[in-house]
Amino acid sequence: MNEQDLRLALLNTLLTTPHRDLAALYPIHRDMIERDPRFYVRLAAWYGENGDVRDHREMFVTSLCLSKFEGHREVGLALLRRLPPYQVARVVDFIKGTPARAPKTPKVTAPQPETDGVLTKAARAVGLIKPAKTARVRAQNVRAAKKATEKATAKGLGLNIPRSMKTEIAAYLRSRESDAAAFDGATLHARAALKRLYAGLHIPPGPRAQAILFDENPPEDSKLHALKQIAATPDASTQARLIAENRIPYRVAVSVVKNMTPMILAALVNAMSPQEVINNVASLKKRGAFDNADIKSLIEAKLALAQNDNRVSAFKAKVAGEVAGANGELAAQLDAITDAQVKAKGTISRPTALFIDKSGSMDVAIEVGKQLGAMISSICESDLFVYAFDTMPYPIEVAGDSLVAWERALSGIKATGATSCGAALAWMEKKNQRVEQIVMISDQRENNSPRWKDALKSYQEKVCKVDVVFVKVGGAGEALEKDCEALGVTFRAFDFAGDYYALTNLLPLLARPSMLELLMEIMEYPLPSR
Repeated sequence: MNEQDLRLALLNTLLTTPHRDLAALYPIHRDMIERDPRFYVRLAAWYGENGDVRDHREMFVTSLCLSKFEGHREVGLALLRRLPPYQVARVVDFIKGTPARAPKTPKVTAPQPETDGVLTKAARAVGLIKPAKTARVRAQNVRAAKKATEKATAKGLGLNIPRSMKTEIAAYLRSRESDAAAFDGATLHARAALKRLYAGLHIPPGPRAQAILFDENPPEDSKLHALKQIAATPDASTQARLIAENRIPYRVAVSVVKNMTPMILAALVNAMSPQEVINNVASLKKRGAFDNADIKSLIEAKLALAQNDNRVSAFKAKVAGEVAGANGELAAQLDAITDAQVKAKGTISRPTALFIDKSGSMDVAIEVGKQLGAMISSICESDLFVYAFDTMPYPIEVAGDSLVAWERALSGIKATGATSCGAALAWMEKKNQRVEQIVMISDQRENNSPRWKDALKSYQEKVCKVDVVFVKVGGAGEALEKDCEALGVTFRAFDFAGDYYALTNLLPLLARPSMLELLMEIMEYPLPSR
């Protein structure tokens, strides 16, 4: 893989997000840092500001802190400072690794003589020996167990934490200890992670940390002490007051409060950040928060703030609404949050076409088309042409840029029929519809004419040169990518692995005029310092 392909492969992983599986991301990060260390460190800084996927943030920190290339560790440690405690703990856990549990060796009893009729029959009855060829089966089992044991590897890298990283984490913890309120808040959210950092790295905790984390005796002015009081008192007004005064997180409070009264719910909503409200919409709805006019107003006020809060994940509002079964005003407000956060990703100035494969078994392409189409249309400042296709194109007219509008526009589009990946582009050539980039959502398999290669060649010659972005779904192949390569057409390919949160990472890439400009933007991105 050449350097340019490796950069594209790393960007490709932005749509492949194996949550809580850093081992799946490590190989490509390792290859990139070895082959293009100057680009990698800039990408890490750029992603720290523009990326949404936590796994990648953690892997950038991990790779840079372990790197021997000049300047990498300084940047990695600066990025580590920005992580919350639970993510710092995940980075440390991955570097140190944990031994994998070796499979148990099957218990196999040596074969008994066939003449020992009663004993042999009893042994067979309880599964201690096999009825035939027992010695061979026993040998096979032993070999299989040995092979499985050899394959058992540690979860993580199994390395020592670098001294510079340990020193930085010690400073990170001391910084939090110096602010009692901040430390108490971190403890409520990530108590186990903080304990692992202190104990695992042999960092002596300060007096407050010792009392809260290890002595189970939190000071009276701490949030942990207030939490114990909340759990001990049955009085709802006292619980509500303690929650409000100490800003107890919702997910912590619900674990100790047995009777969730309107007064307590109001105190909890007041203490929540906009993102916390979004994350807990379903739970709040289940507990009747939306049935109380005052609490509902509090929730709506928090959701209004979410539109301009850059800490809010663009797609989580949409997912939270679906989980909660939101409708009416709530659904509209969650949609508005998603739209606002998507628009903050940038604008698409180039005329763009979106092709959605609707051939047999391409239900996933239709669903991705709805989600991605709603996002693209909300930030597209130029022409946007949308087609679904099987062996013929289906022009899609969308009245608005909301997901509801896209679902309505694609209603009746079913995944059936054979596939002609060039059908939509050939029709656009006939209609003289000019675009500069095409987003193709497909598995890249076709079995009918017009073929993609022929249609693309003709369109380039008669209408306009284009760049192509493939969003690969349904176990996609590489046939259309190879056609682009043969024609000298610039293309990017992204594997979609079912994680809709990751789709927002595609938007900054579409907003750039070209891949070269994106790469140069990354190369010029300023590096953080401690």
